[in-house]
Amino acid sequence: MKSFFRLNEYSVLFYRIALAYLFYFIARILFYAYNSDIVEVTSISEFLQISYHGLVFDTTAILYVNGLFILLSILPFFINTKPNYQKGLFYLYFISNLFFFAFNFVDLIYYKYNFSRLTLAAWDLLKNEEAKGGMLFRFVITYWHVFLLFIVVSAFWIFLYQKVKVKHNLVENAKIKYVAKSIFGVLVIATLCIGGIRGDFKKSTRPINLVDANRFVKKSQQADLVLNSTFSFLRTLGVQSFKKTDFNIPESVVNANFQPIKLYDSNAPTTPNIVLIITESMGREYIGAFNKNTKIKDYVSYTPFIDSLATESFIYTNAYANGYKSIHGMSSIISGIPSFKDAFTSSPYAKQNIGSMVSCLKSKGYDTSFFHGAPNGSMGFLGFGNILGFDHYYGMKEYRNDADFDGSWGIWDVPFMQFMNKTISQKKAPFFSTIFTVTSHEPYVVPAEFKNKLPKGTNPMHQPVRYTDYAFKKFFEAAKKQPWFENTIFIITADHCNLVNYYEEYYHKIMNRLAVPILFYSPKYKLKGESNELAQHIDIFPTVMDIIGYNKPFRSWGRSLMDKKQGIQPFVINYNTGMYNFARGNYVCAFDGKVAVGFYSKEDKEQLHNLIGKRNKEMNDMETACKGFLQDYFNRIIDKKLKYQ
Repeated sequence: MKSFFRLNEYSVLFYRIALAYLFYFIARILFYAYNSDIVEVTSISEFLQISYHGLVFDTTAILYVNGLFILLSILPFFINTKPNYQKGLFYLYFISNLFFFAFNFVDLIYYKYNFSRLTLAAWDLLKNEEAKGGMLFRFVITYWHVFLLFIVVSAFWIFLYQKVKVKHNLVENAKIKYVAKSIFGVLVIATLCIGGIRGDFKKSTRPINLVDANRFVKKSQQADLVLNSTFSFLRTLGVQSFKKTDFNIPESVVNANFQPIKLYDSNAPTTPNIVLIITESMGREYIGAFNKNTKIKDYVSYTPFIDSLATESFIYTNAYANGYKSIHGMSSIISGIPSFKDAFTSSPYAKQNIGSMVSCLKSKGYDTSFFHGAPNGSMGFLGFGNILGFDHYYGMKEYRNDADFDGSWGIWDVPFMQFMNKTISQKKAPFFSTIFTVTSHEPYVVPAEFKNKLPKGTNPMHQPVRYTDYAFKKFFEAAKKQPWFENTIFIITADHCNLVNYYEEYYHKIMNRLAVPILFYSPKYKLKGESNELAQHIDIFPTVMDIIGYNKPFRSWGRSLMDKKQGIQPFVINYNTGMYNFARGNYVCAFDGKVAVGFYSKEDKEQLHNLIGKRNKEMNDMETACKGFLQDYFNRIIDKKLKYQ
């Protein structure tokens, strides 16, 4: 009779699925162990509570991955208990499970760089790289301990799986009864699977998604501990975050808060050269000039040249990136288009007529060029640069000396910045030239001749940062000898932050995870001073247009950092911990895409004390403004109105 009810088969199936839960719990422990300085948990009981809430997300992931395995385990094929059939199930189980389980090990390392669980958007980083095999080999060598952990954990999983086996006891002459009595088990298991994939059994609800993790935590940074990387990846497959948004915010309210169409008249039209330096991963944390007022004990700067240059520049010490990837930085800085959950540049709407520094300056007769020392096309810069309309792109191909290749990303910063200086020195003014540096990045190496000359610091990033600062020094020394130097505006910023595990009491806080420098320097224009007002990447484009007296209307969601007449209140918007964060005035609004779910004091950068129960007019106005920004942002992108006609 037991064989008719398949109790042995069902119990073994339960055991095998239970193993998946066990190993997802182990993955959560490892995730916390590698990222405990970012995901703050105060006690074992708090961790266990978070893990308990994570079960619903683990369930969805496990059932997605094991759907076919479960189906083939419960359908009455009459050969289910035979050794060869069970062997086939074994391979199906581990090929599917270990492939998706590995995503959680990727996040042991990757999470430190983007502060969110792995999603399909990670493919944006890889799809434009030619040497994917070489990158994988380098990551295996650099992070060998993670790969070893994965192998050990996987072997243990296989060992436990094989400890419990299905008994071959099918009664061959009772097939009709076998099928009939299997129907009940199939219906029950199928019902449980459907509910598990959705996240509950309430017919009225939508399936759970990444935002739901925030319901179970008091600190928003803990939401990623509730999640698992398999879930976050699978839930973003086929999901298009670029959709028309209608919060019924009147256009007059959008204009009052952001003035998406700008027209400046404060300065007379001029045509200085513009040199924009987007520094790979050099967050505000490393630069002394931007940390004078942070009151960080025993602070050490690794950028003596930038610190010196800052004394003759206008710097913004409370500035933030609008995204967390390199391509996010490029679109935010040059075209004033931020990226939130997904990169604008990888959306179906990127290929359209886009108003940017490139188009505006080209209309004034500028020669425009983009420099990136990586293999041409890396990071998607060449493709997006072509969309923006850069006249010239200079990469490894144009540099023509692979001897200066760093072995990972591109040409070392010192020689490539000298190549940029020589190249633009041959151009006819005015010109707009952008360089995206490469050295201050994982795997955190510098040329052999600098290894014992530059301080290593206490963080793997410190020596590469010091090297890139030296590259800036040599670049400016060479540029000063050129006739174009005096009539040039230089802008220095970073695309995003990197390895935020130094001065953790300050730069681990949610708002400061995207803290970047913004610096304007010009020998002629005498841009000098310091501002602690909120600033962001999308402000750079309109600021340049204001300084040079660009006298035509253009589209920009940012504001000129130099303009005091326009009346746009300083603000910052980005996407962090699964939420839109909109900072302005006295508060930061956490917005889940539909409603505000939190308000925090601007001083509460760790977002520990939610003030939503004490809403006031300023908070209400902030939520309206955030909705208005997103409404205008998505609708202009989808309606292809990114350039003022």
